[in-house]
Amino acid sequence: MTKYTDDDIRSMDKITCKIAADYLGISPIILSRGMREEKLPIGFAVHNEDRYTDSWSYAIVPERLIAYKHGKINEVQVQGIEHNLETIISEFTSMKKDLSFLLRGDK
Repeated sequence: MTKYTDDDIRSMDKITCKIAADYLGISPIILSRGMREEKLPIGFAVHNEDRYTDSWSYAIVPERLIAYKHGKINEVQVQGIEHNLETIISEFTSMKKDLSFLLRGDK
């Protein structure tokens, strides 16, 4: 098992499940399973499903991984952040509709 520092993680272009697992001191299988079940808030697991394949892709966010290792982020915090972002996006969408309405001059 290779030991990675926070700076090593920050400097990588892509963090694989193996690298993230080594960094956290867990097995890659546990890491990928945790991401699939949305219990490990270090990135995103995407299920790729079509006629010919059934696989998973993982996007691990370096700062989330580092924060999780140091106990500074948890599932509740991530859900709160995502909820707030959804609210902001919804508000901007509403504002865009209002602005479009005003600019068209519809009555």
